[in-house]
Amino acid sequence: MCRLLGYVSQEKQSFNQAVGSDFAEFVTLSSVHCDGWGVATIDHDQSVAHVSRAPEAASKSEEFSKTIAASISDGALLHLRWATAGLPVSENNTHPFAYKDISFIHNGATYPPVALESVISPELIPLIQGDTDSERYFYFVITKIKELGFVEGCKAAANYIRSNIDYSSINAMIMNEKQWVVVCEHHPDRAPDWAPADYYELKYKADSHGVLVASTGWNQPGWTVLPNHHMLVIDRATFAVQVLPL
Repeated sequence: MCRLLGYVSQEKQSFNQAVGSDFAEFVTLSSVHCDGWGVATIDHDQSVAHVSRAPEAASKSEEFSKTIAASISDGALLHLRWATAGLPVSENNTHPFAYKDISFIHNGATYPPVALESVISPELIPLIQGDTDSERYFYFVITKIKELGFVEGCKAAANYIRSNIDYSSINAMIMNEKQWVVVCEHHPDRAPDWAPADYYELKYKADSHGVLVASTGWNQPGWTVLPNHHMLVIDRATFAVQVLPL
């Protein structure tokens, strides 16, 4: 289980600037989600996503603090990992995952971890480096994007999993240089036993200057809940936001 946070904005900025004073509270979630942190940046005029990650708790990591300070972008994703039982804590299993200009983070699990491997494009299979279901989910999304385009590919991947694969949550953020898709699809009754009822919820905040989306568990005043079984589609040129059913 993991925590997700992302933003797109008019101006290049850091997570501290994009999120504001509550960002420090989000980082404290790594006291539980302590098995890794990762940051992906992709400016709206770049063709390659840049990823920094480490298999350690963000709140205790000097490298995390340095990376956050240095990650100045108009589009970025941040992941705090709590490893699924049985999956090793390692850099290769740490999110984000990236392919060209596409970056990806996931919260939840599909069962078994290799369930999607048979439907990933054969040309992408050699790129898999770790053990996680999340990385396989990512390359399945890439497979569908190559077939259908960015937004429709993300939607098709989520709907295939909904119909064919066992999962707790396939909440995900997928960003490229032009668009940002957030998938909200989960079984609330399959959250951790200790977790609050809104554990899998995703919330967003949008205005003319940009868009923020994040998991729950920290202060999010005035944010809007993204309904389960829906996806958020953000145009990075206009910051137009669409909430679409899966």
